[in-house]
Amino acid sequence: MIRVITYGTYDLLHYGHVRLLKRAKALGDYLIVGVTADTFDRERGKINVQQSLIERIEAVRATGLADEIIIEEYEGQKIDDIKRYNVDIFTVGSDWKGKFDYLKDYCKVIYLNRTEGVSSTELRTETRLLRLGLVGESPILNKIERESHFVNGWEICGVYSQNSSSLDNKLRKLSGYSRTFEDLLEKVDAIYLISAPREHYKFIKIALEKGKHILCESPITMEVNQWKELKKIAFRRRTILMDSIKTAYSVAYYRLLLLAKSNIIGDIVSVDATCTSLSDFSVFDTNNQNMTEWNSICSWGPTALLPIFQLLGTNYLSKNITTHLMDNQKDFDLFTKISFVYPHAVASMKVGRGVKSEGELVISGTKGYIYVPAPWWKTDYFEVRYENSSENKRYFYQLEGEGIRYELLSFLKSILQKRDFSYISDRISVSIVKVIEDYESRIDTTLI
Repeated sequence: MIRVITYGTYDLLHYGHVRLLKRAKALGDYLIVGVTADTFDRERGKINVQQSLIERIEAVRATGLADEIIIEEYEGQKIDDIKRYNVDIFTVGSDWKGKFDYLKDYCKVIYLNRTEGVSSTELRTETRLLRLGLVGESPILNKIERESHFVNGWEICGVYSQNSSSLDNKLRKLSGYSRTFEDLLEKVDAIYLISAPREHYKFIKIALEKGKHILCESPITMEVNQWKELKKIAFRRRTILMDSIKTAYSVAYYRLLLLAKSNIIGDIVSVDATCTSLSDFSVFDTNNQNMTEWNSICSWGPTALLPIFQLLGTNYLSKNITTHLMDNQKDFDLFTKISFVYPHAVASMKVGRGVKSEGELVISGTKGYIYVPAPWWKTDYFEVRYENSSENKRYFYQLEGEGIRYELLSFLKSILQKRDFSYISDRISVSIVKVIEDYESRIDTTLI
């Protein structure tokens, strides 16, 4: 029996894929098809995959051409698979010609001509571009614009900013065309929002009522009741309302969560996250009034709370907030620490805008611990450490665009498929708002 193996993403399966599979099948008696995992695609920078792994596997299965379907999850797996399945022929499209010649040491390699005039990329780009508007005063808007070019389907077509001084020339020019927020909404299908947190509710409500989709820098609101109201409007208007925390979409962070939950360090007993910066993020409105709402708890709190809530859940028994306020600024915390007690674990987060500390993440377990060095929120590397240091293992993952492009992709996919593909659940989103609301109300809070 001649065994043949081929690999692909098979996103939006089309007749070009089917033709290639038929020709691969004709090379032997038994065809093994490797479908690339979502995380492996992301590691390789292939971020515009529209369908989930399960959807792509089912599409290949439905062709009836594959005798066996496997999942490709890591670099170098092809050699392992060829040996494991006693493969005689490896085949792939001719656009990869020469790329896999190294496999000739293990089996015969055949490059097949692809069908001209059709590709998954072309099918994706044929979709109407969604018009994205940017709202706020932060230099992060410049990053959003740059990263949007890596995601087929977005077109930045407007900016509304009360102060454009932190924007680059391109965005500053665009901001001149939208004198009001309502002007911008007339030009767009969706918005990315990073205004002062207390203004989020107002902007989001207006946008949702006009049927616009929203990706909002977390926290979405400052009060739980406001969050619930906006979610009800989004459901009624059939629009997407998502938190923006780019760390959630980092490949390394995502893999870290999977490992931590797999019992690799045993039962998790503690999560400690620190996020600080001395950078000046002060924002001024058109009247040159200082808008201090992006204080420590709002700037860094959602990011620091993310691993705590994703690993330990949101049903903590108690919490204690300790905060150090800036002189003469009752709403601006230079530094805040929050401690949580769970039934079988504890957690702490430290955030600061005006205080500097080691921005690391440590997840402690009964068998070992996971250490993520500073700045952990945009890491491409972490370690799993044990009592016996010879058992320690390091993990490296390429970080593209700090996770922003993957976040924009999930937002786009949610809109197009009318399903929530956010990596941040509603349960975590509202729990973040609850912590910040308690901070604002000085519940469980000590001032120092």
